[in-house]
Amino acid sequence: MSKVYVLHENQEWTEHLFTRLKELNVPFEDWFIDNGTVDLQSVPPEGIFYNRMSASSHTRNHRFAPELTSAVLHWLEHHNRTVINGSRALQLEVSKVLQYLELEKYGVKTPKTIAAVGKAEILKAAEQFEGQKFITKHNRAGKGLGVQLFQSIEALKDYVEGDHFEEPVDGITLIQQYIESPESYITRCEFVGGKFVYAVRVDTSEGFELCPADACRIDDLFCPAGEENTKPAMFEIIENFQDPILEKYEKVLAANAIKIAGIEFIKDKDGTIYTYDINTNTNYNSEAETKSGTFGMLEVATFLGAELERTIGNISVK
Repeated sequence: MSKVYVLHENQEWTEHLFTRLKELNVPFEDWFIDNGTVDLQSVPPEGIFYNRMSASSHTRNHRFAPELTSAVLHWLEHHNRTVINGSRALQLEVSKVLQYLELEKYGVKTPKTIAAVGKAEILKAAEQFEGQKFITKHNRAGKGLGVQLFQSIEALKDYVEGDHFEEPVDGITLIQQYIESPESYITRCEFVGGKFVYAVRVDTSEGFELCPADACRIDDLFCPAGEENTKPAMFEIIENFQDPILEKYEKVLAANAIKIAGIEFIKDKDGTIYTYDINTNTNYNSEAETKSGTFGMLEVATFLGAELERTIGNISVK
């Protein structure tokens, strides 16, 4: 029996999708990927395979889940299975360097960024931001983890040489131009089936860890998604959002075979848009969706169901 296979490493981020698939009577199977094996001589089952592997998996003690998922995805693609957010999507999920290069390729402006390995190299790279605010972040992170704002190179030196320095899991630290929004918010655009669904305004006044998932309210003490009764709302869907940037985003996603994603941008005081994140393991905030009457996981489940029907039809023809 053909079904939807969901590849992931975080049950709390995926249970909402399972609920929606059940509501729509879409057959599915949970492929939780942490430890495991891939028999390269075996043949995958029929169906479609939706990859939800996260760049932040290492923060949940699933250090090699992306590497194992990469092996699984290449095995599936070798057998010409229908894979939603396949190996190329995973490459971008775990590397902001690749994200920025791909965005720039399609005319999407990103903040000035330097990738560095080694503490001395981080400090040297920061010299290019002398006299400006700048941030550091991990090349492979997720949820905004590891983001630090600095007013000076001296402050960065204290951090890098101190006890609180966070070594990125892949060793690559990004030193990046700080884009200041006059209203302290960023915008996250959600796409399903490669097409724009909605945009959500995210309040950044409380910090950088901007995971929208409801699970963050339980697991991540410092994630602003956990704040209750924040005014204005931490996450708020923007009604009838339109901007020419959406067409460019859709081109980026199509070129990289990404069907489901959230893309984040910020506007500076002059209204210039800087895009800084493609999240192929996108999650949604239920409070914001309930207020607007738009539901991301329902859109995803509907899309997966339609893809499964299309795949079954192709199989029956053969």
